[in-house]
Amino acid sequence: VALCLTRSGAVKRVGVIGGGQLAWMMADAAKKLGIELVIQTPSQTDPAVAIATQTILGAIDDADSTADLAAICDVITFENEFVDLESLSKLEKQGVCFRPSLETLKPLLDKYDQRCYLRDRQLPTPNFFALEDGSLLQMTDPIVLKTRRHGYDGQGTFILKTAEELEAILKTLNGQPLLVEEFVPFERELAVMAARSLTGEIVVYPVVETQQENQVCHRVIVPADLPTATLLEVKTIARTLLESLQVVGIFGIELFLTREGKVLINEVAPRTHNSGHYTIDACVTSQFEQQIRAVCGLPLGSPALTCDGAVMINLLGYEHSESDYLDKRHQLSEIPGA
Repeated sequence: VALCLTRSGAVKRVGVIGGGQLAWMMADAAKKLGIELVIQTPSQTDPAVAIATQTILGAIDDADSTADLAAICDVITFENEFVDLESLSKLEKQGVCFRPSLETLKPLLDKYDQRCYLRDRQLPTPNFFALEDGSLLQMTDPIVLKTRRHGYDGQGTFILKTAEELEAILKTLNGQPLLVEEFVPFERELAVMAARSLTGEIVVYPVVETQQENQVCHRVIVPADLPTATLLEVKTIARTLLESLQVVGIFGIELFLTREGKVLINEVAPRTHNSGHYTIDACVTSQFEQQIRAVCGLPLGSPALTCDGAVMINLLGYEHSESDYLDKRHQLSEIPGA
């Protein structure tokens, strides 16, 4: 059974529920800090298996596999939020240490619950309601329909303009719990990574602009070119949220900036996030090192940029490409500081 160790440096082995790219990218940070990573993941071919000290094969929501993980780790953290809190809570009562805690995750995993949590703490969100059978009135404006669990990178999110589009989508969702939000005609999309330690220390990374294509993040520009007041508002939102949830770990917060200059929270990811990958090369402490530092009870690192600015490009499908983009790489390498 894992014990919650709080002395700096006492944690030597971290269990990670999930074995995808985010867990895989923890490798360099773990090595730097002298931490071993043990992965719980369904398949031997999942990315993080290659870097793990040990792998527990099992579904993400399999509590028996998590019990096996806990037996050989000091603390357990998460690569994704597709977990079964009810099953994990039984392990937590037996002394298994999860960071962030299950209490922290509880209001975030269901998107409707997340919206309610934000609203109840006067944090700005789009208007929303849960879609019950027959509860949607006549559509007069575009809406955003979301499945309440298990959506990411645009999966489970639908922008609908007509009642006919809504009816067609509902037929494909097989009665899944759904959330309806107002469509926000935003000017820009923003994001920020923020971490909180065991002792309550909070660090907030630079606010970034994200550019989406087909609801998937393709580019991140850092720092976002915004008025000082807007930057302060975003960072205040991040601090307020992490303090309210008593987070131990790193969170990604996605936001909308409206044409009127209003900031609205889009979604909260209780983990490392693709909008924070730029931190690997452009910040003193990467988001992955920050996560490990937080869950191990170590002091947090500096989130400061090590350069004037950066752009991250998400090369989707690059691993299957027949081109190595050599001419473009040569051009990029000629840019000073690249």
